[in-house]
Amino acid sequence: QVRLVESGGGLVQAGGSLRLSCAASGRTVSRYTMGWFRQAPGKEREFVAALIWSGITTMYADSVKGRFTISRDNAKNIVFLQMNGLKPEDTAMYYCATDSNVSLSKLAYDYDYWGQGTQVTVSS
Repeated sequence: QVRLVESGGGLVQAGGSLRLSCAASGRTVSRYTMGWFRQAPGKEREFVAALIWSGITTMYADSVKGRFTISRDNAKNIVFLQMNGLKPEDTAMYYCATDSNVSLSKLAYDYDYWGQGTQVTVSS
């Protein structure tokens, strides 16, 4: 059974940083594409970042490019999302997800397992 557990969210002032973690069990993060999505109240879930199974290629939403970095620790089977230069518009529930396909995707329906989310709130 695949389980993803996010942590690291919280309240931070604009310009601050947070590092989200996604601990995976039942799936080796180095063998699957891993992604981060977010959903703000009243809005649709949107893609944030993804890391292909090989670890070579990453993809980011334009809104976070240059500020967020996705990475992983293969030994601990954890995926991270380092978020710097946070803005109030980054406020959302952040979800970790895993994709059984080998390709890199920003489409939520390509991801078959999801965590429960961690809340990020950025104050102005």
